Amino acid sequence: MESPAQTKGASIKSPRELEAMRRAGQVVARMIAAMKLALEPGMTTKDLDTVAAKELKRQGAKPAFLGYMGFPATICTSVNEEIVHGIPGDRVLKEGDLIKLDVGAIVDGLYGDSAVTLPVGQVSDEALKLIDATKGSLDAAIAVVKSGNRLGDIGAAVQEYAESRGYGVVREYVGHGIGRKLHEEPQVPNYGVAGRGALLHTGMVIAVEPMVNIGTWRTQALEDGWTVVTADGQLSAHFEHTMAISEEGAEILTLLKD
Repeated sequence: MESPAQTKGASIKSPRELEAMRRAGQVVARMIAAMKLALEPGMTTKDLDTVAAKELKRQGAKPAFLGYMGFPATICTSVNEEIVHGIPGDRVLKEGDLIKLDVGAIVDGLYGDSAVTLPVGQVSDEALKLIDATKGSLDAAIAVVKSGNRLGDIGAAVQEYAESRGYGVVREYVGHGIGRKLHEEPQVPNYGVAGRGALLHTGMVIAVEPMVNIGTWRTQALEDGWTVVTADGQLSAHFEHTMAISEEGAEILTLLKD
């Protein structure tokens, strides 16, 4: 789940905290895996929320999003032009839709947070290229996440990868530090200048989450107070991983390990 932009210092996680975050990350990864298996045209976004809630309960974890600032569901489900923070409900998913699943969990008071964009049945080549470009921009960011680099390196990597392919990178919503709170410092923009911004340090944990649009990067919030859509109604995609920083690089805590 995303937050607006700032950049301050971040707390360094202890080995005990990191271990709990690894467990939370795997809970999130298994929730996403369960929804991937269940996803098919004709189901509702609420059906996916139910799948996620059951998997969360099976693993004995707590929901990170349910009740957060009043959010009414276990996960966020954002369809097509919806970028982030969509509320699960009665919307029926159709062949050709894109669904963004943003998922969080709490284990021993520590958080995990991840997002994926999935095709519903057969989708257009345009949609598949958008998915690939957004996932590629996250991979480009991960490649520069290591102690000694700067926040601007992350944003620049996402921006260069996506914009060089003709896409718009959302600016109003960004990644974030994460740990004992869902949103901690620093904020992690998906745009910026390499070599600038706060230093990354071993023991920091951040959630990097590119939101990439076919058209303009500009956004609009809907009247429900949560759902954010593209300003021009074009498709959007979203990927996110929670990662711990070291001198060697990024340990992806929300990558499914089994």
